[in-house]
Amino acid sequence: MLKSMTGLALAATLLAACGQKNADHEKVEGPAVSTAEAPTNAAVDTAPTTGETGPTPGASSYTADQARAAIEKAGYTELGPLNQNANGVWQGNATKDGKQVSVSIDYKGAITTL
Repeated sequence: MLKSMTGLALAATLLAACGQKNADHEKVEGPAVSTAEAPTNAAVDTAPTTGETGPTPGASSYTADQARAAIEKAGYTELGPLNQNANGVWQGNATKDGKQVSVSIDYKGAITTL
């Protein structure tokens, strides 16, 4: 009996310590959010990656089918077989704007003509 009375007294003390609930405690304000309409920090890299600097060597995570799809999406047609060179770059022959070109795609997805 003494244990239950002690437990009940402890619970009542804890509830009393929490205080009364009123309307001010029901408002929940979130973190401060910026109201700027445009971001104020510059993008890290906004330079295009297609056709400007040449292929970058590195281990490619593209499969042959993924490389083919990316090259075709960039507007190349009649894409022949793709081969991956020692630098990890996928290469093949294709047609772009009616001209036969050699095309490559590196691990970054940059597509260049050779």
